[in-house]
Amino acid sequence: MFIQTESTPNPATLKFLPGQTVLEMGTADFPTADAADKSPLAQRVFAVEGVTGVFFGTDFVTVTKADAVDWDHIKPALLGAIMEHFQSGQPVMSEGHAPASGHAEHDGEDAAVVGQIKELLDSRVRPAVAQDGGDITFHGFDRGVVYLHMQGACAGCPSSTLTLKMGIENLLRHYIPEVTEVRPVAV
Repeated sequence: MFIQTESTPNPATLKFLPGQTVLEMGTADFPTADAADKSPLAQRVFAVEGVTGVFFGTDFVTVTKADAVDWDHIKPALLGAIMEHFQSGQPVMSEGHAPASGHAEHDGEDAAVVGQIKELLDSRVRPAVAQDGGDITFHGFDRGVVYLHMQGACAGCPSSTLTLKMGIENLLRHYIPEVTEVRPVAV
């Protein structure tokens, strides 16, 4: 098994590509070691000292490290942990724990606008962000303001504010006149 790695715009996050499916669909975010109880793979990755976050996409694992830790010191252990997991035959997610579909539910008078927002996020934003090892999901819409949740490499990324304001906000405002602003939320 050969695992490729790719850097992300977030210097504290590295993307690991195991060359096989990680999740059949959706994503899974583990912002803390305590959240990893739903995933044997996430538990194995968090066992490497210095790991502060783990995120799964369909074909990648994104790992975030503590600032004081150097990639050169933990990358070999992470490669080993990911390889051991896939060779063990264990599932990525524990039984009964499905990955998140992503977007928050929203109904009411803004349902049509929210549907357009989700469609643009799914078709234009999420595929591009996944290439960088992260995900951005819809969290809410209130009086013209779209609230988005940033995960994986996007969470804590120095360029995430620029991505939100100059990229996503401009895109949504262009196609959906009801959108006036985009803001990040921490869940």
